[in-house]
Amino acid sequence: MLTYLNLFTEGLRDRWQALHRDPDAGYSTETVVVTALLVALAIAVLAVLAIAVMNRATSIDLGV
Repeated sequence: MLTYLNLFTEGLRDRWQALHRDPDAGYSTETVVVTALLVALAIAVLAVLAIAVMNRATSIDLGV
């Protein structure tokens, strides 16, 4: 168990050092995350607008 933990921590340390050697290495990941958050926000806004429009449309009295 201790061997696996040591391997895991050494792997994390190596990745951390590799990222610090190249400061632009995580840029694409950051861009993907920000884009995903913006898409999720846009979907949420569209859902709220769709509900508002549907509520407004059902409240119209046609006078029939």
